[in-house]
Amino acid sequence: MESRRHGNAAPPGRGRHDRRRNRPRGQRDLLPAPDEQQRPGPVAADETTISVCGIRGINMRGKVLSYFEMCQTEGTSLQRGMNFRLRGRHSVILMSIRPNSPYRERVEDDGATLIYEGHDVPKSPECPNPKSLDQEMYLPSGSLTDIGKFFDAAKRYSAGAGDPDVIRAYEKMRKGIWADNGYFHLIDAWQERQAGRSVFKFKLVATELGDEDLTATSARDASLPHSRIIPTSVKLEVWKRDRGKCQICNAEDESHFDHVLPYAKGGTSLKAENVQLLCARHNLQKRDRIE
Repeated sequence: MESRRHGNAAPPGRGRHDRRRNRPRGQRDLLPAPDEQQRPGPVAADETTISVCGIRGINMRGKVLSYFEMCQTEGTSLQRGMNFRLRGRHSVILMSIRPNSPYRERVEDDGATLIYEGHDVPKSPECPNPKSLDQEMYLPSGSLTDIGKFFDAAKRYSAGAGDPDVIRAYEKMRKGIWADNGYFHLIDAWQERQAGRSVFKFKLVATELGDEDLTATSARDASLPHSRIIPTSVKLEVWKRDRGKCQICNAEDESHFDHVLPYAKGGTSLKAENVQLLCARHNLQKRDRIE
């Protein structure tokens, strides 16, 4: 598999901003990816882990973060691409739509739908080439694999047997840099033949669920507007253009990809001209003005 919060702001000149001054030159809040650092163990998810600037229940899709920050957010070490119902709550997937990604994932419907590919077993001496094997639903013991658990949940929903599972997706943008793509509903799954083997595909639709909705499933209201994913190519263009800084205050931490003109008001996710980097504080201030 390809290797794939924050308390209240401190007053100027104090707190974590002072601590960063002592870091070696070039060291930033974005830490290395898991293959570049020691993997963290499980971490506790306290009140600040699921809040933004002290405000709970807001969907801050588009936050830029490091691997370690993802683990802090979820309260566990994310070492697999597919993590089903972490601690009985929402599931987590790691994704990448870059040209060199080992999985064929794609975004459809102007960013509203994600087609996610099941992830292979890890490479090991017993399995030197996972890409040569079919993806499996069951372990030798007869228990469901993570792929099997996602597939079973999707099929239960598509058959009308319950609410859809809530999935949070983190996307690898480039080495050491990830984006929180927010929450999705898992609504369908199927198998395909691909490169001579069987793989699983999953259909997820973006939602406007917030951080207070950290449950395994939630009712899907088709009348509500869908959210949209900003394409990877646009994110990378904006990150380079804005030099990783908030376009209002030049802050280099707590960055988010923000729509200049919101999608609901006719804006698009497909053009870099309508996307900018903002820090969490200015992103929330803008949201308040729009609402």
